[in-house]
Amino acid sequence: MNSGSFPEVRPRRLRATPAMRRLVAETRIDPAQLVLPLFVRDDIVEPVPLQAMPGVVQHTFDSLGAAVTEAAEAGLGGVMLFGVPADSAKDARGSGATDPDGVLNAATRVAVAEAGDALVVQTDLCLDEFTDHGHCGVLAPDGSVDNDASLERYRDMALEQARAGSQMLGLSGMMDGQVAAVRGALDAEGFDQVAVLAYAAKYASAFYGPFREAVGSTLRGDRKTYQLDPANRREGVREALLDVAEGADVVMVKPAMSYLDLVADVSASVPVPVWAYQVSGEYAMIEAAAANGWIERERAILETLTSIRRAGAEAVLTYWAVEVARSLKGL
Repeated sequence: MNSGSFPEVRPRRLRATPAMRRLVAETRIDPAQLVLPLFVRDDIVEPVPLQAMPGVVQHTFDSLGAAVTEAAEAGLGGVMLFGVPADSAKDARGSGATDPDGVLNAATRVAVAEAGDALVVQTDLCLDEFTDHGHCGVLAPDGSVDNDASLERYRDMALEQARAGSQMLGLSGMMDGQVAAVRGALDAEGFDQVAVLAYAAKYASAFYGPFREAVGSTLRGDRKTYQLDPANRREGVREALLDVAEGADVVMVKPAMSYLDLVADVSASVPVPVWAYQVSGEYAMIEAAAANGWIERERAILETLTSIRRAGAEAVLTYWAVEVARSLKGL
C-alpha cells in the first residue's frame, strides 16, 4: 500500500501525542472496576506488614475500618475480605468460619458499617484459613477432601456471612456443586439479594505463594485434586458454564496474567460479568523486579491491569487497587 516511495496508510498518526493515544485507547480502567483484597487478623494490636508482599498488611479491626474508608474515597468498586484466625482457633472442620463472632464475620460487620453504600463488601467463602490442615474443605477418613461434606460447611458459612452483612460471597473452594449449594441455602433463608461470585476457573498455581503468608496457611500437601490443572483450557470454560447454570452472578478466573486466554474464553462464553484476580505472586514479582531496578514499577502495574481488562475482565481484584485508582484520578 505504497504511493511511490511513501506509505498510503499511516497508523502512527493515532499514536502521535499523549492526547491522541488517550482519545483512541480501546481499553480503559476505571477505579470502579477495581476490588481491593484485605486481610484481617484477630490476634494483633497493630497492622502486620507482609514480607513477601511489600505494602500489604494483615489488618486489625481498627485499621480495617480505615482501609475501607480509603478504598471508598478512592472510588473502588469493592473490597474482598479474608479472615486470619489464630492458629489455636483452627480445627479440622474450620469451625471459626461459622462462628458469628469469628474473625471474618466480625470484620465483615466492621467493613459494612464503614462502607455504607460507597462500595460492595465481599467475603471469601472458603475453609482453608480456618482449618488446621489448610485445605479448602473438610477431609474424609482417607485424607482426601470430601466434596459433599464441604458443601454442608459452605452452606453454613454462606448464611453467617450473609447475616454479617456481606453483599457478595466469593466461593473460592472449587468444590463441585458449590454455587448451587450456597445459592439454595441463601434463598431458603431469605438472602436472595446476596450475590454469588464463583471462582469458576481457579487453577492450581505456583503464583499463590505469598498469599499463604498473608492468611497464615497451614496447608499440608497440595490442592491439585480440586483446583484446575494449568494445562487445561476447555475445562476452565466448562467450570464457568456450570457455575452460571447453578446461579452464579459473577464468575472469576484466577490467577489473571498467566491465564489471559481463559479470561478471553470465559468472557466470550458466559452471559454474566467476568472478573479476574491478580494474585499475590503476580504482585510480588513486579514489586521485587521494580525494587531491583529491573522494570519501571508504575508502568508495569498499569500495563498488567490493562492486559487483564483487554482480555475481557470487567473487574480486577488487585492489591494495587487504591494506588492505581488514585493515579487514574490524578491524586
